[in-house]
Amino acid sequence: MSNQTHPYHLVNPSPWPALASLALFMSTLGSAMFFHQKTGGVVLMMIGMLIVLYTMYVWWRDVVHEARVDKAHTSAVSRGLRAGMALFITSEVLFFMAFFWAFFSSSTLPKAPLSDIWAMADGIWPPKGIKPFDAFHLPFLNTLILLLSGTTVTWAHYAVLTNNRKETITALWYTVILGFIFTCCQAYEYTHAAFGFKDGIYASTFFMATGFHGFHVLVGTIFLAVCLCRAYKGHLEPKQHLGFEFAAWYWHFVDVVWLFLFLFVYCDFANKLMPAFEAIFTGTNILIAFGLSLVAAGYFAVRILAKGGLVKASH
Repeated sequence: MSNQTHPYHLVNPSPWPALASLALFMSTLGSAMFFHQKTGGVVLMMIGMLIVLYTMYVWWRDVVHEARVDKAHTSAVSRGLRAGMALFITSEVLFFMAFFWAFFSSSTLPKAPLSDIWAMADGIWPPKGIKPFDAFHLPFLNTLILLLSGTTVTWAHYAVLTNNRKETITALWYTVILGFIFTCCQAYEYTHAAFGFKDGIYASTFFMATGFHGFHVLVGTIFLAVCLCRAYKGHLEPKQHLGFEFAAWYWHFVDVVWLFLFLFVYCDFANKLMPAFEAIFTGTNILIAFGLSLVAAGYFAVRILAKGGLVKASH
């Protein structure tokens, strides 16, 4: 590293990518064998998953060593890591978009199985026989829990930036506990659901969207728990805490996804607004709405230009 003339990190040869590939192959093959009731499928799947967990631990251990001991996380490397995390969260947004699309397509634009793609089928939502959860019961409590955890993780980030180790540890403890409570509440909710996963399109889209969100909460809680352990060891410094920064990003992403789930899945906000949308975006009303939007955009553009453009207006 002493003779290096560039700020980038040339990673040393590592066995972990090859080991991770082998472990993922074992867990996938074992899962397929288990689903088809083949002998040894469960054992192979469990061994593969254990190796995956071991690989995650040792790989990230090496990344921490590169940051703290090798001092390899220069500003250029940090920018690249931030870009990678941002792209990962973007991919997660697109992942959840598929579930929301399925839910909206089924609830706001229902179609009969053999009808034309533009034809609307008569029906009700949720489908007959489905009793949805009361949004302002346990789901509302979970919303408050996640919003509170968002404030505590922001508190922890501020404490890191001000080099207040005691408050960092306290705030992270609160965040991890709130994440654990959320997971317990969602598990309780699932055990008291009035419908099962196979009970039609509502149940399938509900459990896929909320279930994968619950999995992300669990991953985020573990992520923050690791940051808590690192805080005890003094790893989180004001100018070097990328691991915690990424955990905070991930946790805020989890919060935002839950807000959309609460509004559009539990509260069925889209269907309640459909009459207003239909009134606005049909016939001559859409032309009026478009015209008003152009007028508003033109007004603000003129105001910004009169103040000297975007840069000057921002000051």
